[in-house]
Amino acid sequence: MSFRTVNLTIRAVTIFLFLSGCAARVERPASLPSFPLVLTATDRLPSFTDDLDRKSLETAISGSIQYYDRIPDARTFNFGNSTYTAGELKESLLSFLEIIRSAASGEIREKRIRDAFDVYKSADRSENAEAFFTGYYEPVLEGSLKRTARYRYPIYRKPDDSIVIDLGRFKGKFESEQIVVRLENGEIVPYFSRKDIDEKGCLKDRGLEIAWVADPVDIFFLHIQGSGIISLSDGSLVQVGYAGSNGRPYRSIGKRLIDEGKFFRGDVSLSSIKGYLREHPEEMSDILNHNESYVFFRIAENGPVGCLGVTLTSGRSIATDSRLYPKGALAFVRTKKPLLDSDGNIKAWVPFSRFVLNQDTGGAITGPGRVDIFCGRGKKAEITAGHLKEEGELYFLVKKVSN
Repeated sequence: MSFRTVNLTIRAVTIFLFLSGCAARVERPASLPSFPLVLTATDRLPSFTDDLDRKSLETAISGSIQYYDRIPDARTFNFGNSTYTAGELKESLLSFLEIIRSAASGEIREKRIRDAFDVYKSADRSENAEAFFTGYYEPVLEGSLKRTARYRYPIYRKPDDSIVIDLGRFKGKFESEQIVVRLENGEIVPYFSRKDIDEKGCLKDRGLEIAWVADPVDIFFLHIQGSGIISLSDGSLVQVGYAGSNGRPYRSIGKRLIDEGKFFRGDVSLSSIKGYLREHPEEMSDILNHNESYVFFRIAENGPVGCLGVTLTSGRSIATDSRLYPKGALAFVRTKKPLLDSDGNIKAWVPFSRFVLNQDTGGAITGPGRVDIFCGRGKKAEITAGHLKEEGELYFLVKKVSN
């Protein structure tokens, strides 16, 4: 079969499969708001206080500027019912940098921000007009570049037989919809599920293994986080980043454990789920396979790297639904964070606010007001990310257009 024939087959069969509900596809809300951001009146603006250092903010802003430098200046982004170009968003960040670097007092800097920027608040997830915040982090896993008796669970590269198809090319109403498929006996079928890959060994012995680790639970949560560090026995580190997925819908195993009565909603956290899986090895396979979504990785030179191709900044980079919110844009958040003691125990939850940059997305981060904060690397980052489930407020800022 020629490449052209295969390509035509893909196009024809893809539409049929999608319309008949047979193809693997990325899950999305049934309907998306037309304008998920609403311009905020001057007298309703929040106080722009920031709980982190200026250097981390400058680093994050630099990443978004790098992103805007790589794309056409004329590319447009929506802020509610207003549209701005990449060039205008870059100019917004440069103007914001000039303000925060000035020697003026905090009060004067805040006034300059209020005068120079339009502020859009995230449209409500519900009637309460609140955003919902979670966290993610960069895990560190012990591993090996070769399979051993201890390290026998693989981390895979993206297979060359996975085909990503943009359905928006075929019909406008499917804009931003993608499916991931493969060819089997000349026909298009959904790509392998988690069970196919981990239990049936569908990718085994194809030279796709980047590294091997000791615990399948750790790999599962590496998939959830999207990037991580593999620590080798000689002390060297291998950084891996997101390279693609199998296109299957993300399904929460925490929700399943709640639905089955194994946890109360308030008791679910990263650590409690890990603990349950390790204490009930007979249930592990079934629970993990509940989430058919499977992530493939690549070796990353500098990371962790988000969907914009820039390095994420701890505490400053956020992930949102990329169909709803402007990529790379300056944002401001207000919610709560845990305070940890020296042993990593949560001793209190306190309000905070800070400027952040919209630099990532995720399969579970869908819909208006859904925000995932990148918490960094290490144990404290894992604890913070694993417990963060808070309501709050999300705003986006863009420089006012001169008349």
